[in-house]
This record gives sequence, C-alpha cells and structure tokens, in this order.
Amino acid sequence: MDLPPTRPWRRRRPAPGTQHVFRFPLRPVNEHMATVKLTKSGVIPYPEKQRLRQEFCQLRECLLAEDVEAASEAICCHLDSWPVMQTARIVMAYLAFRNEPSLERLFTALPHIQWTVPRIEGRRLVVHPYDPNRLTRHPFGMLEPAADLPVIDPALLDVVLVPGVAFDRHGGRLGFGGGFYDRFLPTTPALRVGVTYDSCLLEELPCTEADQRMDWVVTPTGLLEVRRGNERTDCPSL
Repeated sequence: MDLPPTRPWRRRRPAPGTQHVFRFPLRPVNEHMATVKLTKSGVIPYPEKQRLRQEFCQLRECLLAEDVEAASEAICCHLDSWPVMQTARIVMAYLAFRNEPSLERLFTALPHIQWTVPRIEGRRLVVHPYDPNRLTRHPFGMLEPAADLPVIDPALLDVVLVPGVAFDRHGGRLGFGGGFYDRFLPTTPALRVGVTYDSCLLEELPCTEADQRMDWVVTPTGLLEVRRGNERTDCPSL
C-alpha cells in the first residue's frame, strides 16, 4: 500500500485491436535522466518528480489482471525461497492497491512470520498485525488494518517490504509523494526491500537526501542488492 493520489483509480484497458505486451513500453533510462534539471541549490525541482510519478503510474495502470497476477506470483516465489525471509520473525508487508504487485501469497507460504501491515494515521504509518478479518477501507481506497488492533513497535521489525511507483539500482525510490515511507523507515532497523516490476526498475531516479533508500529490490526477475552490490541472485545471504 503506497499512498495514492486523491483521484479515483480505474484500470486502463488497451484500445480495441491493439496487442497487449506485458513489459511496460518505457523510454530508455538515459532519456528520462537527461531531462532532470537541478535548481541552483542542487535540489531536484518538484515538477520533475511529479512528471516521472505520473508517467510510471499510467504505465502500471495499463497492466491487465493476469499480468499483475503472474508478476506477483514470481515475486512471491523469490521472496518465499529467500533465506532472509525464511529466518525473519516479524515482517511488514503492504496490501496491494492500484496494480501494485500483491504479496498476499506470502502470508500463507511463510506462516512462521508474524505478518504486519501499515495504517495511515495523520502523517505517519502505524504498524498492526495482519488480520484478513479486520481490514477497513481508507478514504483513498486502499485496505488497511483496523485502528483498534495492537500496535507493533517498528524497532521489532526484521524486514519491510516497501511498495513504490519506481525504484533504481542504487536503492532510490519514487513513491506517490506523501512521504509516509520516508518518515517511517528511519524509525526501524529492518532490512528494506523494494517491490516492483522489472520495467519500473531504472538505472537512476532523481532522489534527494530526504528520500529513503532500499537495501534490496525484488522484481519478477529476481532479487537485486541495490545498496551493496548489483548482481541478482536466487539465494542471497547477508
């Protein structure tokens, strides 16, 4: 669950007679980065991030349900067999929204984990145990845990599975702009794992010092250590 814009969401279908392709029709990474211009103070202007955010959201919304399901299954398979997840005790996931890869299969595939999910409270994320029978609908449209469930201390988390609009190979993340994960992640020592599609993983995103970086990124292709290396592996060890 990444914070969405206030506008309602409707999945776009391909125009009649067009052929659907699973991978997003992204322009080359260098073409994206060539348009990034810094202010005199070295700060990336907000319109640049907003442009990329809008573009990647539109690309993701073009995915058909079967493509999202296939990508989600592949991502869950990588995480399911990852030694880090097999030894983790408390993990914060998210409840997929607006064509985000779904992680729900992990909740039953790794029953030894105490699964938690976030809830928006003001300008912060509050962590609660995952209970499929105790979910409520946020005004933005996503599901989140009931407010009266026990609160989990972020310091106890071993892994945080982080959604996002796009990620890069240096650990950079582009969210919806609410800053919820940027404020939350410094409160926990947990390993940060970005979850995304292959075509939403760029070489470099325009990030600032305030943007929290990931340790790993997982896509349907595999796991990528983005902070300490760049080689994909099926069985990484830390």
